[in-house]
Amino acid sequence: MRFILRLYNLHFHPDKELARRLKQLIGFVPIHLSLFKLAFFHKSTFTSRDYAVANNERLEFLGDAVLSTIVGEYLFKKYPTSDEGFLTKMRSKIVKRNSLDDIADKMGLDLFLANYNQTRLSKSMLGNALEALVGAVYIEVGYQKTRTFVVRRILRKYLDIHELESFDDNYKSQLLEWCQKNGRAIEYKVVAKYKSEKRDKFKVAVFVDGKKHGTADDFNKKSAEQLASERAMTALGILSNGMAGAEENGEYN
Repeated sequence: MRFILRLYNLHFHPDKELARRLKQLIGFVPIHLSLFKLAFFHKSTFTSRDYAVANNERLEFLGDAVLSTIVGEYLFKKYPTSDEGFLTKMRSKIVKRNSLDDIADKMGLDLFLANYNQTRLSKSMLGNALEALVGAVYIEVGYQKTRTFVVRRILRKYLDIHELESFDDNYKSQLLEWCQKNGRAIEYKVVAKYKSEKRDKFKVAVFVDGKKHGTADDFNKKSAEQLASERAMTALGILSNGMAGAEENGEYN
């Protein structure tokens, strides 16, 4: 019966084009196409009283938990002699917002989002959609097959795990150390606090010797400090690449 439903979705369903694109993306044709379509609906698209069930936030919540568990299990088995601190840092590097945004971009999730949303796409919507997609896969096929999907089609395909081992993404710590070594004064300030998507959002600025070198917005103040530090390091010539050169217009928030 499940085979027949998948065959129908692939060839006869009104959303058969979605079914075909999902098959390429996740490796199988879903039975519940409406669930996967929901994974790409951002909350800004809806204003109805059914808001809570008409966007991907609930799936994002579920996918975030499932993804964190799968990544934790993957790292636990991959590094059998590593301590808890190392495993925690590695998991953080993989599931942090910027990483998920970049992975989703490489997966082409922007094309799915563009189909179902009239609003301007921001990079943060990509990572949210990826988590929602993982949530949808979990509901459709359960934990074991979701783990296979995440490991084979996300972790192994879009991450260089060995490069991550030596990659230090604690930009605030790096910047503080650089300032200390070079006798520079550094200060972090919350220059604005405002509501966005019904949540508090912080704009943080980094001042080195009294001059502002980087700002960033995020729902979490510590995350905003990290991104602002990365931008400041690029502006100061400490970093030669990264996201710090991006315009602060919400594209990477």
